[in-house]
Amino acid sequence: QVQLVESGGGLVQAGDSLRLSCAASGRTFSRYSAAWFRQAPGKEREFVAAIGWSGTNTYYADSVKGRFTISRDNAKNTVYLQMNSLKPEDTAVYYCAADPTNSDSEWHYWGQGTQVTVSS
Repeated sequence: QVQLVESGGGLVQAGDSLRLSCAASGRTFSRYSAAWFRQAPGKEREFVAAIGWSGTNTYYADSVKGRFTISRDNAKNTVYLQMNSLKPEDTAVYYCAADPTNSDSEWHYWGQGTQVTVSS
């Protein structure tokens, strides 16, 4: 069993940066793919970025490519999302997820989310 806890959200202005963290319990997390998703009010949850278990492979939604960077520190069981040049449309609850199958499509574990609000 893996538990995920996100942190680092907050209220910022457009153009600012934030770094989200996702701390995982369980020694097997270092062998799982991980990802960030987000859900804005009144919208469906959407994919933001994913990273393979080794950290070598990363994937991004077009809307954040070039602005967001996903990374992980397996020694600390933590995944990060560095968000630069934030826009008001990035406002959402951001969720961390883990995929034990490493198929990047079976996100079995989810965190509780952290709110990111970007003012214009």
